[in-house]
Amino acid sequence: MSWHLKRMAAFDLETTAADPEEARIVTACIVQVGGGQPPQPATWVADPGVEIPEEAAKIHGYSTERARAEGRPAAEVIEEITAALGQVLAHGIPIVAMNARYDLTVLDRECRRHGLETLLDRYVDNVIWPVIDPFVIDKQVDKFRRGSRTLTALCEHYKVKLDGAHDSAADAIAAARVAWRLGATRPELAAMEIEALHHAQIKWAADQAAGLRAYFAKTAGKQHLAETVRPEWPLIPAQRGEGE
Repeated sequence: MSWHLKRMAAFDLETTAADPEEARIVTACIVQVGGGQPPQPATWVADPGVEIPEEAAKIHGYSTERARAEGRPAAEVIEEITAALGQVLAHGIPIVAMNARYDLTVLDRECRRHGLETLLDRYVDNVIWPVIDPFVIDKQVDKFRRGSRTLTALCEHYKVKLDGAHDSAADAIAAARVAWRLGATRPELAAMEIEALHHAQIKWAADQAAGLRAYFAKTAGKQHLAETVRPEWPLIPAQRGEGE
């Protein structure tokens, strides 16, 4: 049975910032779907412990006041999210995350910030850390398609229902639907074992980053952005002492 027909765990965060090194988690969702079993969702709301910028609040709907009123302490939420993902991986279920490099790096830095074991601390496998990233896969299989590559754009392109953009639960489910559609419509992807797909994405993501870096380097007014592009996937390794 192909990977896209098996159980998957879709993961999404809504945060305070676009920079994963600085972002704090506000909401999160992990929803297990597929494999002939009913969906199993888990959601969280955190008080990030910092002011939520107005521009971020406009995107996901959580102001500083709302997060303080409805959210639980950040460390508790981060511990539960990380433990839940660790359990998913321990059972051999791949994580689906749109632009995984962002969400998994944010979670990693939040763990370090609060003195918690990271996902890598809890689950280290020398063979595979199974992640499915619709963002990376779509850019690989349809390199020359013009237009946006946001989750909303991918849902439109692949005719996938998106119930409410920038809601962590809605975005997580939509990412899983796009992943399923990619597997269902691309025989070359469906034929890959999950281990091979994971390792292929590491190379694809690095190649895509190199292309973006080259584009910035030769584009007037954007040269400074070239050094901000990171090739690592599915998360950016932390510098020694980071978060301490």
